[in-house]
Amino acid sequence: MLTLSLDPRGTRALEVLCLGAHCDDIEIGSGAALMHLAAQRPLNVTWTILCSDATRARETRRSAQLFLRQARMKRVLIESFRDGFLPAQWANVKERIEALKQLPRPDLIFTHERDDRHQDHRIVCELTWNTFRDHLILEYEIAKFDGGLNQPNLYIPVGAKLAERKWRQLTRAYRSQAGNHWFTADAVRGMMAVRGIECRAPSGFAEAFHARKLTL
Repeated sequence: MLTLSLDPRGTRALEVLCLGAHCDDIEIGSGAALMHLAAQRPLNVTWTILCSDATRARETRRSAQLFLRQARMKRVLIESFRDGFLPAQWANVKERIEALKQLPRPDLIFTHERDDRHQDHRIVCELTWNTFRDHLILEYEIAKFDGGLNQPNLYIPVGAKLAERKWRQLTRAYRSQAGNHWFTADAVRGMMAVRGIECRAPSGFAEAFHARKLTL
């Protein structure tokens, strides 16, 4: 399998934009990949959440500090749109995502997967593509009650220690989510283990993404 890299010879910081509908989405879908990339080269990360309340906003800021510990710069933006109602708030959400274009141009964007069955997730993905039309966008996946996981086509292998750190940091930051049937070590590690098998990751763990457009 051919391995591609994000210009490993570059010395400037990579501008990364992360978009999530809910407060733990980014970490569940791409937390290990972000930590892996931050260990490889300088990152400037903008971390944007659309749906939150005061409690979960505090958890998100704590989580961003943990996951972006090695980033050169981090910017955490948290909105308070109503959870589960993003389609009904389309215009306001569109304006908020459009405003992100005033920030440095992202080299890499992480967002939700296009065919995710959660309505909030789909809206965030739709508006990501609607707003950022000439960018490298990687769509992350989240296991959920609704199902809907598809076959990814891009993998980021991560070390076993990093995969374990992802779960530890999730539980440390998001104590309000303890007890949810989808918020378990088996679910988080299991997803990375399956994707690790698919890409023959040396450690056995990987995060996987949908890359709709790539220029070689």
